[in-house]
Amino acid sequence: MAPNPKSKPAATPQTEGPMYPSIEAFIEKATAEEVQKLFGSVREGLTSLKGPKVEQAKKVQKAIDKTEELLTHLLQVRDRLEADRKAGKGKR
Repeated sequence: MAPNPKSKPAATPQTEGPMYPSIEAFIEKATAEEVQKLFGSVREGLTSLKGPKVEQAKKVQKAIDKTEELLTHLLQVRDRLEADRKAGKGKR
């Protein structure tokens, strides 16, 4: 049987480029102070919530804390890798 000329090929996931380029660019260039500043305004907004949204705000605050912790760790690893590369300790 001949293939239907109107049928479209199956979509394939994009694997050639980064899926989250703005996050990747931020992590590549950010400092620890910039990470803290990024979440500062969100934290302020969460503390101003009242009523039934307080419980949700607590959960979001925990998620922000974990995200900030992860980003800080990634920045430390990035700095360590850059220092090793400059010292000539990088993989060959």
